[in-house]
Amino acid sequence: MTKVILELPDEVFSALRRSPEEFVAELRLAGAVHWYERGMISQEKAAHIAGLDRTDFLMALAREQVDVFEVDIDVLKRELDRG
Repeated sequence: MTKVILELPDEVFSALRRSPEEFVAELRLAGAVHWYERGMISQEKAAHIAGLDRTDFLMALAREQVDVFEVDIDVLKRELDRG
């Protein structure tokens, strides 16, 4: 596993009222949501990056109001026309 080290001023944690561990967890989730929302990674990969199982990642997406399912309106119309 690759380790990434960030050097941040101590004030960051007090300003956000987060411990370094909480900050890292939020940063991982934010990155995973960002890359998933842009279609760069799958839900499974995003959950792994965030350090969550897929169910917890889906719940995080719901909290962030990110669409979990992509709906193509043309495909939906064809499905509806079929009955």
